[in-house]
Amino acid sequence: MNELIGRVFRFEKQVFQGQSALYGKLAADGQSPKALIISCADSRVVPEHIMQAAPGDLFVCRNAGNIVPPYSTANGGVTSTVEYAVMALGIRDIIVCGHSDCGAMKGLAGDPAKLASMPNVAAWLRHGVAARQVVDESYPEQDENARIRSISLENVVAQLAHLRTHPSVAAGIARGEIALHGWFVDIGLGTMLGLDGVTGRFMPIREDRPLPVALPAGQRLATDFELLEAAE
Repeated sequence: MNELIGRVFRFEKQVFQGQSALYGKLAADGQSPKALIISCADSRVVPEHIMQAAPGDLFVCRNAGNIVPPYSTANGGVTSTVEYAVMALGIRDIIVCGHSDCGAMKGLAGDPAKLASMPNVAAWLRHGVAARQVVDESYPEQDENARIRSISLENVVAQLAHLRTHPSVAAGIARGEIALHGWFVDIGLGTMLGLDGVTGRFMPIREDRPLPVALPAGQRLATDFELLEAAE
């Protein structure tokens, strides 16, 4: 802890002084982040570090398992963060980012009885049960490490589906203003994967290739107005 406190002192004396103009602008003008990223609370996964983001670039929501509960009228931190990001900050890119060796996904993959002493964790992880069931029913037999990795990837897919139940997100998608991204960080290799919405698979994110996007921005309205007017 003392080491961390020492870094706080260095922030004020060195880091802040070197970026005082940026912080002054942010203080005067407010924030206008480029993306919302929902990632795991795991201490090894730092979104700002991975994306080499400067202060003001990212609106970050972190929790165990990078989970987005389906929308409900009950108040919740993730729900409120998503709503504020879209409606108040006008964010148009939302990223759900999973990672390798995820403790939450290990808990989801294991025996539920082992979480008996952590009832709140067990309840939270139920938002990822779809990912586990997809892997258990649709993947060939895997060893435990491969199974956890598969669940981690499918969990990103499941949370993106939950995200689309949020009214602010659904409306933004319908208007063609919001794009959704599914990412996965391999901690040991330092590689990034992105979900390709066309193939449904995770692909390496590479500088010389188009960025895989789970759901590109584009107007999506269920009603064909021309057909509706013709029917009338």
